[in-house]
Amino acid sequence: MIVRTRPNLLTLLFTLRGSVLPRVAPKLAGIVAVSCALVWAEARWPALFPVSAGVTPFTVVGLALSIFLSFRNNACYERWWEARKHWGSLIGEVRNLARILPALLPEGEAGIQLRRLSAFAHGLRARLQDRDEAAAVRAKAPDADLSGPHPTDAVLAAITRDLAVLTHAGRLSDIQFGILEARIEALSGVHTACERLANTPLPFAYTLLVYRTAWLYCLLLPVGLAGSLGWGTPIVVALVGYTFFGLDALGDELEEPFGTEPNDLPLDAMVRTVDRIVHHALGEPMPEPLAPEGYWLR
Repeated sequence: MIVRTRPNLLTLLFTLRGSVLPRVAPKLAGIVAVSCALVWAEARWPALFPVSAGVTPFTVVGLALSIFLSFRNNACYERWWEARKHWGSLIGEVRNLARILPALLPEGEAGIQLRRLSAFAHGLRARLQDRDEAAAVRAKAPDADLSGPHPTDAVLAAITRDLAVLTHAGRLSDIQFGILEARIEALSGVHTACERLANTPLPFAYTLLVYRTAWLYCLLLPVGLAGSLGWGTPIVVALVGYTFFGLDALGDELEEPFGTEPNDLPLDAMVRTVDRIVHHALGEPMPEPLAPEGYWLR
């Protein structure tokens, strides 16, 4: 049975790492300042606010905005979860190949192909994060032919080419080649799916609509609350703003699951998992797994 540490109330209230609060704090400060100014103006010059707007219009608009935010965040989470499943498939396919390759290939040849699997994972991470893909591949497979436009694709092509040479030489049967090629094809599918997610964000109109509506709602909300809540208005507006802007910021992070923000996928840890699988198959010391740092939940 796995027992996970549960956060206490103070941890939930004051933890910042992994929270979107630092991102939305300037916006919250702005709407609180506007709320304070409106409350002060309403108390100083009540004649300027002869009619109270009430909260009914804001209730209707807030409900609609909440539904739309929920739709957008669900779409963003689906992208994040799909990306996680693809990287889980990558780790699974590497584990399958690490089990099969040493059994079918000579020791030296199996070692070359296993290191190329590690190079594939490093190259794919670099490609998805707009880093130097060729350098990431060369660091793990110095002998890789990177003459093509996509170094990560070139790694899989090199593996397939070497396996085909072994098959023509009679050292692999057609059935064995087919089994290995199916695994390589699955890795290529992961590569394609991750590129699709990285290159096809949600339509910008969704983000623009949510952003504009949330700002208008939070800036106008004090008008409806100032007359009844007085100086309690900034507190309510801050809570509402934290919810709306926080959901918007969280959606932005989940929409791009391959980035380096706190709520993006832990690609470094998953690539390290691939390295551990490869090192274990090669009989080499395994690097330590990467664990979260500074989080209450491990």
